[in-house]
Amino acid sequence: MLKRMEKDVFLATGRRVIATEAEALRLLTDTLDGAFADAVELLLAARGRVIISGMGKSGHIARKIAATLASTGTPAHFVHPAEASHGDLGMMAQGDVGLVLSNSGETPELADLVAYTRRFGISLIGVAGRADSTLLRQCDVKLVLPPAQEACQTGIVPTTSTTMTLALGDALAIALMEHRQFTPERFRVFHPGGRLGARLARVHDLMHRDLPLASADTPMTDVLLVMSQKGFGVVGVQDAEGGLAGVVTDGDLRRHMVGLLDLTAGDVMTADPRTIGPDVLAEEAVAMMNDSRITCLFVVDPAQSRHAVGILHVHDCLRAGIV
Repeated sequence: MLKRMEKDVFLATGRRVIATEAEALRLLTDTLDGAFADAVELLLAARGRVIISGMGKSGHIARKIAATLASTGTPAHFVHPAEASHGDLGMMAQGDVGLVLSNSGETPELADLVAYTRRFGISLIGVAGRADSTLLRQCDVKLVLPPAQEACQTGIVPTTSTTMTLALGDALAIALMEHRQFTPERFRVFHPGGRLGARLARVHDLMHRDLPLASADTPMTDVLLVMSQKGFGVVGVQDAEGGLAGVVTDGDLRRHMVGLLDLTAGDVMTADPRTIGPDVLAEEAVAMMNDSRITCLFVVDPAQSRHAVGILHVHDCLRAGIV
């Protein structure tokens, strides 16, 4: 077990590191200038992809920036600078834009990649800590990180510098995303799985289209057969025009137990049931079902005179990760 004094030391270190990096981000905010806008403009004008590269810790940050750009509507991928010299330069083409990261600006492994962009007229954005570095001297747009000490006491472990680079990459991605008016619907296209995909799912993504339906004059013997075959525990009752007039649920069956088989769907149904539109977020459908203490919702398209176009069961939402 650690002594109380040792725990206090660890806590103090953690707070110092976070405070140091927070101060560096404040400096980055204050020093951001027109070069940032130039970089965004260059990325918006790209006819191809954004090619991002960096070595070591900068390479890890480059991978994350590439993933963020790609998931927010800007085609991008990471090219390892060492692999670039052995064939991966072919991943770059005219019309692309390069984004190269190096805190020192003197990373030798980047030389071939930078030279390739200069030879073939590929626009290049550089991120480094020194404006007069070898990297930034050759770039079309120079993003200079402000002087800020690394979070380690030795000042040699990439910490503060990588945090600033990561934040700068996020800023570029969000600026591009907002300019393109990137919508949640488009975001879900790139995030169909996981919690993000579930949160953005629409009712039409999850609903069933093979519906349990009956007309108002259908005998309850036939209604029970439809209810059993479809397995939703509910049957929608249609009016003469095909609109949804009501539903027959398990509760309706219990309330009409006496003489049930002598009745029709219209005699037993609950009129004007709760429904939902196909374009509503599935999360809202779950909330509606919870509030009404029901397990199914018929999906009705208002443009089709209340015709049922689907049915959504709470289990479908749970399977999709919506809770």
